[in-house]
Amino acid sequence: MIRGIEDIKFDEKGLVPVIVQDYLNKRVLMMAYMNRESLIKTIETGETWFWSRSRNRLWHKGETSGNIQRVKEILYDCDGDTVLIKVEQKGAACHTGSPSCFFRRLGEENDLSGDNVSSYSVITELLSVIDSRFRERPEGSYTAKLFNGGEDRILKKIAEEAGEVLIAGKNSNRDEIIYETADLLFHLFIMLRYYGVEFEDVLNELDRRRN
Repeated sequence: MIRGIEDIKFDEKGLVPVIVQDYLNKRVLMMAYMNRESLIKTIETGETWFWSRSRNRLWHKGETSGNIQRVKEILYDCDGDTVLIKVEQKGAACHTGSPSCFFRRLGEENDLSGDNVSSYSVITELLSVIDSRFRERPEGSYTAKLFNGGEDRILKKIAEEAGEVLIAGKNSNRDEIIYETADLLFHLFIMLRYYGVEFEDVLNELDRRRN
């Protein structure tokens, strides 16, 4: 018996609404439904499974697109009639290609081009790529070479990139500052993955300091 599953109140059709949230940037990605079987499969596999009301069957998120959701945490509300799942999203969550299904605003012209998508999605995607390079170590990958080089190589690159940021600042060159800061952030993300530190932990520390 999975602890807590008996607290979930499925409706008369055996379904419960599920909110899916990006665990890094807290963006709401989508809303779907689960039945008991799909919830259990989600818990057991670590990836999201839902019940399709239109197709009347289970569906594995990303089964055709490859945009899977790796489960980080599953919560349910005080009444037990809504589930919240925090995930690491690979690719876009929405079938339109948008990172989130919630990108249209009531009372406004809606741009479906994706220009209004939160820039945090770029970080989420980058962290996902870095994680895959760490696990798979593909030949020819710069990121994989850094991981294979170990601690000294990774930390040396961070020192180099930090120096480039300082030089860009001294030059008062806006474009240079942006470019070099992006390089530094990229290598900091590699360091975090090497040491097994989640980017969310850094965000939580910033939030703790703010409060």
